[in-house]
Amino acid sequence: MVSLSAPVLSRPLHPLHAILLAFAFPLFLGALLSDIGYWATYHVQWANFSSWLIAGGLFMSAFAVLWALVNLFRRGPAGKGRLLIYFVVLLAMWGLGLVNALVHAKDAWASMPAGLYLSVVTTALALVASWVGYSGFRSGDLK
Repeated sequence: MVSLSAPVLSRPLHPLHAILLAFAFPLFLGALLSDIGYWATYHVQWANFSSWLIAGGLFMSAFAVLWALVNLFRRGPAGKGRLLIYFVVLLAMWGLGLVNALVHAKDAWASMPAGLYLSVVTTALALVASWVGYSGFRSGDLK
């Protein structure tokens, strides 16, 4: 009796895509920590830090979203499930990050508590996107 099996290969992100994805979580986490700092002290500079960190996170993760979209269309019909989940999480992170930036564009006092809540959700989505992105994509059909 012969048993055939194909190894499941892990297809990691392209190195440049991984670098672009690496910016999202720390920048959005920094914005969350800045929002917590503003919530605790009411020093306006914390809200300014948060706004800049969100802007940086949006700028760098926009390229990761575009790269994920290109990978979604380049991939054949088989094995798109994980890529689609990755793209949807990245897109949701970017969209909520944009809403978060617009909320933070208001007066610092007016941006709370909605800005803090949006920062929590955006940071959580950035963590999930990084987890899915760095865990590798499975490929390897039996040929």
